[in-house]
Amino acid sequence: MDWCRYRFRSVWCLAAPPDTVYAVLERAEEYPRWWPQVREVVPRDERSGTARFRSLLPYDLVVTAEARRRDPGARVLEVALGGDLVGWARWTLLADGAAGTRAVYEQEVEVRAPLMRALAVPARPLFRANHALMMRGGRRGLAALLRAV
Repeated sequence: MDWCRYRFRSVWCLAAPPDTVYAVLERAEEYPRWWPQVREVVPRDERSGTARFRSLLPYDLVVTAEARRRDPGARVLEVALGGDLVGWARWTLLADGAAGTRAVYEQEVEVRAPLMRALAVPARPLFRANHALMMRGGRRGLAALLRAV
């Protein structure tokens, strides 16, 4: 097992139509407004940018993201990641009931941040818990934003 590789999957049930959720998620530069753990997003051009994350642990991760798939018809957003995390992340939005959305977030990454690599084995459960807290914060923030829209 490569202790520096992670695979994550989160499912968020949201009380808004899939196209509305897609419209929010495709504007990554606005994530810091509603996702507390996304501290900063700086666009480089129409297809790429840099983001800084911090959850419970007092450690920032900085990644570059480049759009690989932006498909409003299929409601899929996918990016390639570089920097402290190398791999990919994808949102897939599915209709869930009359006016709801099931937002599926998937991510496969290898940690490149030196400190996280050094602590890969003993801190792995802590890193996974930190990610879960970040995702919980994102779900809450997005749900609140969608209620306000």
